Amino acid sequence: MITFLLSLIFAVIWVAVTGSASVQNLILGFALSTFALWIVREEASGQAYMRRVWRIFSLLMLFFKELALSAWKVAVLVASPRMPLKPGIFAFPLTVDRDFEITLLASLITLTPGTLSVDVSADRKLLFVHALDCSNVDATKRDIAQGFEKKIIEAFR
Repeated sequence: MITFLLSLIFAVIWVAVTGSASVQNLILGFALSTFALWIVREEASGQAYMRRVWRIFSLLMLFFKELALSAWKVAVLVASPRMPLKPGIFAFPLTVDRDFEITLLASLITLTPGTLSVDVSADRKLLFVHALDCSNVDATKRDIAQGFEKKIIEAFR
């Protein structure tokens, strides 16, 4: 019953988006939405779907937390009279292996102030990251692995 109602709602949205309120277009929208819901039936079913949504939300919250903390650290570094910067590039060993996951990790690192994803090795095992402060590279690698990378794996596998 829920699939029928969702298909009907999506069919009405289809009619509104296409701008053609004919019966044939409504039937086409209903058929397309039913087919699309059939394809994602496993993903959209109850607990698995809600668990994935929660994990993606958790990743998003981690990003905002890291964004705020990094912005504060960069502001303190830049405002410091001595500017104790130790910039450098380090190789981060990747646990994620799918293109989407690597791209998402690289993007999250780049969007966080003070770090920038530079390149991925040809074998897709290393991500090269530029950081404003490379005084403790091991701690930075650990933070990335236990933070963004772990949350990406939880959310998308």
